[in-house]
Amino acid sequence: MQKRVVSLWFERLPSERVLRARPIDTPFVLTHHQQNTDRIYCLNAEAEKAGLHRGMGFSDARAFCRDLQSRPADLKADTQFLHTLARWSKRYCPWVGLEGCDGLALNIAGSAHLFGGEEAMLDDMRLRLVRSGIGVRVGLGDTRGAAWAMAHFGEGGIATERRLAALPIAALRLDVKTCTTLQRLGLRNIADLIALPRATISRRFGMEVLLRLDQALGERSEEISPLPDAPHYGVQMTLPDPIGLKDDVMAGAERLLTRLCAKLKANEKGARILQLTLRRVDQGSQHVELRLAQPLRDVSRILPLFERGVDGVDAGFGIDQIRLLAAQTEALPAQQISHIKNAHDDKLGDLITRIGVRIGLENVQRFLPADSHIPERSFIVSPAAYSRPEGAWATQHARPLCLFPPEPIIGHNSRPPTHFHWRRMPFTIGRATGPERIAPEWWMADENWRSGLRDYWKIDTKEGRRLWLFYMPQSPNWYVQGEFA
Repeated sequence: MQKRVVSLWFERLPSERVLRARPIDTPFVLTHHQQNTDRIYCLNAEAEKAGLHRGMGFSDARAFCRDLQSRPADLKADTQFLHTLARWSKRYCPWVGLEGCDGLALNIAGSAHLFGGEEAMLDDMRLRLVRSGIGVRVGLGDTRGAAWAMAHFGEGGIATERRLAALPIAALRLDVKTCTTLQRLGLRNIADLIALPRATISRRFGMEVLLRLDQALGERSEEISPLPDAPHYGVQMTLPDPIGLKDDVMAGAERLLTRLCAKLKANEKGARILQLTLRRVDQGSQHVELRLAQPLRDVSRILPLFERGVDGVDAGFGIDQIRLLAAQTEALPAQQISHIKNAHDDKLGDLITRIGVRIGLENVQRFLPADSHIPERSFIVSPAAYSRPEGAWATQHARPLCLFPPEPIIGHNSRPPTHFHWRRMPFTIGRATGPERIAPEWWMADENWRSGLRDYWKIDTKEGRRLWLFYMPQSPNWYVQGEFA
């Protein structure tokens, strides 16, 4: 079967990845720090029309274009996006490989007829990508080099011997230095290079030029290296005789877990969600799902967590197959082992997992500091399994351990009142510290804080209660909002 290769070139892939989420009609560039300065890494069409180009200094670009918008480049996100496009391209053929950092190569031999022919397939590729906000130039040829040349220098389309010979020398994927040298000798296009004796080319420019020329013309084969499939973290065991006891099921789960954790360790991954499937002899299945508070691949820590779920399994007439699957994994790189390693995080994660097995992992929550000086907005509540403890609250004054909605008090309007009643109980102030004035955040729509300023006081009462009171100057009144430990 004749080999047919499609080359997809995404000329502005990094900038289009960003602009797909937030389109703009003004000049836009992505910057990357190179040679001790920020330079243009990628730009949209409007920026090119304004006279900007890749590699240009960002300070010079702003001088040329005052309404220029920019963002730092994210090379890792660009690579992930290109891999996403590679997976999408498998709808056309199963053999897809990367072409540098901004292109793809597809071997469509034997699959073009499924889309109505080669031209119909290319039109479908262009249409779907343009609708997604991604510009692309498509080239088709008998070789990978010919398809690449048509995509980059042939304005797209199907490569023929005549069209390929008319392309410039740079279409052979040579480095800039070699292309410049060839052009200085008067070799403008591929046809001029073909007319030269091969011995002369190899003697003056080495074998690289002849290699690229032969690859483009089909004299030498060039394979497409497809992207490897993602590793599958699943293991199973078929039993010769059915089992039904808990100890037997746990023994089988331990053997599977040992194999699975070895595979996770080889790929530096940790499991977050594990699914244990027990198939009965009547073809029914029992499922035990385990959600972990942190990525793990330690058999001794994971196996005991399955006991609660295995207790509730109905084995029926027996279980003849056990399957273990890591449904969700996360990166878990190897760490240096030392005598000062703190195991507190491991114990806390195991505790959160054990409690989460009983009440649900999302119901185990922790408080995290938030960037706000308003007491009600100074924290957020997040599931403990999907967050990490952060630093202390950024405040110069102590905050009460117990915080509740403001409750009015009955007392004098002195600052602060020496005697007052709160929750039907009388209090006498022993010591008062304050005031701490807190202004409302005008940019937030909060009706409780639209009334104006608040002056907070820390009150130690003679009755033993330590309260957090505030006074509102604009509408004179006192409130209790918290209590210290």
